Amino acid sequence: MWIKSIKWKMLYMMLMSIGLSMVVTYALFFLLNWMYSLDLFPMFNSLMRTLYYSTNPVVDLALLVMLLFVVFYLLFMNRFTKRLEQLTTAVKDIAGGNLDRRCKVSAEDELGSLEHHINMMVSQLQTSIQEERLAEQTKNELITNVSHDLRTPLTSIIGYLGLIEQDKYRDEVELRHYTCIAYEKSQRLHLMIEDLFEYTRMSGRMQLHRQQVNMTELVGQLYVHYRYPMESAALELRMENVAYPLYVLGDSLKLVRVLENLLSNAMKYGRDGGVVELQLHDRKHELEIEVTNYGEPIPLQDLPHVFDRFYRVDKSRNDEVSGSGLGLAIAKAIVELHDGRIEADSDELSTTFRVKLPQSS
Repeated sequence: MWIKSIKWKMLYMMLMSIGLSMVVTYALFFLLNWMYSLDLFPMFNSLMRTLYYSTNPVVDLALLVMLLFVVFYLLFMNRFTKRLEQLTTAVKDIAGGNLDRRCKVSAEDELGSLEHHINMMVSQLQTSIQEERLAEQTKNELITNVSHDLRTPLTSIIGYLGLIEQDKYRDEVELRHYTCIAYEKSQRLHLMIEDLFEYTRMSGRMQLHRQQVNMTELVGQLYVHYRYPMESAALELRMENVAYPLYVLGDSLKLVRVLENLLSNAMKYGRDGGVVELQLHDRKHELEIEVTNYGEPIPLQDLPHVFDRFYRVDKSRNDEVSGSGLGLAIAKAIVELHDGRIEADSDELSTTFRVKLPQSS
């Protein structure tokens, strides 16, 4: 409101100072006249007569009014100047690097607005610095993880090719064995590099080629595609699908990538359970896809981190079950690009990955 502005407050303080100075001057004039008429203090009356005849009474009254005005105005301005001093001190502390310092917003005027916006600016600056530090930490972790995960297959490739180059093999059978190992390791290295590029594109808000995708049909196609590989891995793939189309507005290739990753993981880690379940549910405004296996559970301490890039449960860090450590991170990025959510639950009986996507009419 305009009445809370500093201009109005200063005008109000000035008018109040003028009014009070005139009232006090009139009161003093009345008091002095009363004391003079009573003749209670002869020396006082003599002093008053001397002042009256030696000076101009009008000038004296004007000077008194001005003096009182200055006194009252300074008293009224004292609170305002204290606010300026506090603001100046707070800004000096902030400029000195104390980003936890905040200005006290003491009124709803221009100065209060300045204090509020300084606080907002410092909060945003603090958030930006924290994000920059987190980005730096993330970059360092990325470099460390990439170096670790790429070094392992690369070392094997160099080692076996070195044996071949130095003719350190007994016969053609052993040569072929070394060549096959080097080829498998190079394939793993290629997969890791491809996943890394894919994740980088996803993190950069990769554009989706959106269209109406019939998820009922897509889930059915994935069931047909994965049924035989599951049987080859001694697993039974069971499907629970809806009997009518459910649509999402999204990129079908990216969504297939998500579900293929979940099915591949279920096939890798669920072999002990014998069964993998693929289910599609209609949840009114969203649809839900679940991939469940009954193999070894994910440890409780690892469960919150399964979607972190390069994070792999200890049991996956072996040659039998290889991976880039980026598959679930890529799946999470794709689902979030579709305004959806992906979750993981695991207990002693089963492990379920759940994808939730908004339905499109």
